[in-house]
Amino acid sequence: MPTMSSGPLPDETTGSASSSAAPQVPGTPNVSRINDRQWNRIVRSGVWRPGCPVGRKQLRRLDVDYVDFKGEVNRGSVIAHRDSIEDLGEVFSALFAQAFPIASMRPAEQFDGHLTRMLEANNTSAFNCRRPDQINAPVLRSPHANGRAIDINPLQNPWKDPRCNCWSPSKQYSKDDEGKGVIREGSLPWSLLIERGWIWQNIKVPDYMHFDTGYPSQARTGKGR
Repeated sequence: MPTMSSGPLPDETTGSASSSAAPQVPGTPNVSRINDRQWNRIVRSGVWRPGCPVGRKQLRRLDVDYVDFKGEVNRGSVIAHRDSIEDLGEVFSALFAQAFPIASMRPAEQFDGHLTRMLEANNTSAFNCRRPDQINAPVLRSPHANGRAIDINPLQNPWKDPRCNCWSPSKQYSKDDEGKGVIREGSLPWSLLIERGWIWQNIKVPDYMHFDTGYPSQARTGKGR
């Protein structure tokens, strides 16, 4: 289970701890509160705005190792609701242990909250109180706006946008049932999240990248600090 950081907060850009922090054991997830620097960037980027269902007090940052598609170990981070962040820490730690590849894991503000840019970058992300022109669910009900959803490897696991009847970010892997980083029923990410009560592609069209705790957004009972 991830533990709250008792030392310096991780740097928001690199995701690494400051030089005075204790060395990180590979694969160990770390959950921390959002520091001032990162929160200011979240607000400036539009990832959070007045009217969003959750704010800084309800959100946490997860820093965790992952293996990329080259087999190299990276340290990534996501922002999620405090009642869901421990689930994600456990899941990504298990994915790291099994070397399930993740292409990128950077918070939404590093893309200025722009959904299309994140998808095209094949970025795994969670909290994003999306801009009005990018949201596809009422903001108060939206799992992503509540920090209780995760999109994993969008390129390998695209969704079919009903507004254009097209695959986003690409149809390249839309018919693939298996392969590196692909999520389908019975795959490792599916099993890890489903056993924790998460729901896969909770939408009427294919959305292979997406897991959430329920729609409208549902709290993880007994979770969070």
